[in-house]
Amino acid sequence: MLLHHYQPEHASLSPACRRIRSPILTSPVTSYFSPAEIPMSRTPILAFALLLGSAVFVSPCARAQTEMAHEHAPGPLVTALAIHTPAGSATLSLEDLKAKPHITVTVHNPHTNADETYSGVPLIELLAPLGTPHGKDLHGKGLSDYIIATGSDGYKAVIALAEIDPEFHPGQVLVADTMDGKPIDAKTGPFRLVVSEDKRPARSVHNLASIELKAAE
Repeated sequence: MLLHHYQPEHASLSPACRRIRSPILTSPVTSYFSPAEIPMSRTPILAFALLLGSAVFVSPCARAQTEMAHEHAPGPLVTALAIHTPAGSATLSLEDLKAKPHITVTVHNPHTNADETYSGVPLIELLAPLGTPHGKDLHGKGLSDYIIATGSDGYKAVIALAEIDPEFHPGQVLVADTMDGKPIDAKTGPFRLVVSEDKRPARSVHNLASIELKAAE
């Protein structure tokens, strides 16, 4: 007997996401027994197993909910983009970004089922002046470097340094300031990270507040 029926919060979630939700945890959990159906001698063991399993399992539906929550919920207002690397740091205003050469990419957003066209500055062009290796200089230990992109709501995404270098990886990783020919509004901008080759926009961090380059230990 199923214990708790869960209806997805977003209409765009697939029917497979209509799972059973634990009364304690927030990730969907499927249970096939009611407490009366579990032998008392096994209750502590089974309860622990169910709790452990639900704690370590993150279903695709829970992941999709997290992505859409970030997609639709605006973060605190961002007025500047902070960039940190081991070799130096910089702070960019919207005017600073607009003054740099831009490129345009079009990506498909499966949450809205629509194409979106962004204009912005390749991330490597913002990191290179701060001593970040790229092109023929990116090799060896540098290939383990990675970037943490953080939104003002605390949402984080990780990208390998090689992914933003066009000599290593197809597509573009941009810090965008316009979408469909208009400035990105304050609710989701003014900066947004766009990863053109991702099939889902989970790493397209809106309200982008900081970029940090780190080395793997």
